[in-house]
Amino acid sequence: MKLSLFNYNLPKALIAQTPASPRDTSRLLVYDKKTDKVVHDRFYNLPKYLKPTDVLVFNNSKVFPARLLGHKETGGKAEALLLKELKAGEWEVLLGTGRPKVGLKLRFTRGLEAEVVNQFPHKTWLLKFNFKGPDFYAILNKIGQVPLPPYIEAMKHRNIEAKAQYQTIYAKHLGSAAAPTAGLHFTKQLFAKIKKLGCQTEFVTLHVGLGTFDPVKTERIEDYQIHEEWVSVDRRTIQRLVEAKRAGKRIIAVGTTSVRTLETFFSQKEFQKYPDKDTAMLRSMEAEKIADFSGNTHIFIYPGYKFKFVAAMITNFHLPKSSLIMLVSAFIGRTNTLAIYKKAIRLKYRFFSFGDAMLLK
Repeated sequence: MKLSLFNYNLPKALIAQTPASPRDTSRLLVYDKKTDKVVHDRFYNLPKYLKPTDVLVFNNSKVFPARLLGHKETGGKAEALLLKELKAGEWEVLLGTGRPKVGLKLRFTRGLEAEVVNQFPHKTWLLKFNFKGPDFYAILNKIGQVPLPPYIEAMKHRNIEAKAQYQTIYAKHLGSAAAPTAGLHFTKQLFAKIKKLGCQTEFVTLHVGLGTFDPVKTERIEDYQIHEEWVSVDRRTIQRLVEAKRAGKRIIAVGTTSVRTLETFFSQKEFQKYPDKDTAMLRSMEAEKIADFSGNTHIFIYPGYKFKFVAAMITNFHLPKSSLIMLVSAFIGRTNTLAIYKKAIRLKYRFFSFGDAMLLK
């Protein structure tokens, strides 16, 4: 399948630079796959499109200030973008400095220093810091900056504001270099309405990496090796989700990260031997001891993929040629996706991380 099939032209003026205020006043496009009907609304009216039996699954990963600005020991500016902690005090990073090499020493403020100790494939490096554990995170919270996507220019120099705005209200587990943006639309008041309606809410964890912003770079999308991200679902959440699915409840993933987490878990080999995923597999899982689930996911969802668990999703409008627009296309069809995007552009919806949302069902 050609990469060009997932391209579209977006006027720069429609790239949202700040979130809606309040957050739930963003626009909401609702698309029904069965009827091919589109409805235009506001996000605070989301409960209108929910049922008391629905289950909403949120990603509770928390963005951390992963961007460090400093200097090389020999002089000259340096930037480190923290991607993943490999062990205490050692991080895989992207380096913004001329010709980095093993042995290079970097100095930041508050006494934080680091040394380049290894080079990885894909232009990433291993940095070893002189602080680790709680001390490292305490310094990071003081001097680190939120790694906003490159297309958000208005808040680049407003770090304190960005730390508050680029975070969901239910963020809990520190580890994301980018926000699970579909969740940015939710307010405490909207959560209360959803709870009052009777909907079940569940939380999973996927630590979002900066690879989520990378456009697919292979002409044949089947040749693309997607970035890996760490996921975690505890056994009690799994049990409740299994019971809900077996009861015929609609599972609504809030964001593509929640989609990837759920589809990763329910795509495991041990579940594929059951042809009927809603009965035999789920009974078997109930009979066996269900354990916590965690690990890296490499799942790449594009047209042709058969969804195992997710029945509906809430998501933003994504970048052209990105793996995320391919995931949406797998769910509602590529032609439908591009037609909806074209309509949203005509109606001046706001796009990307701080933009408007869709409910696809």
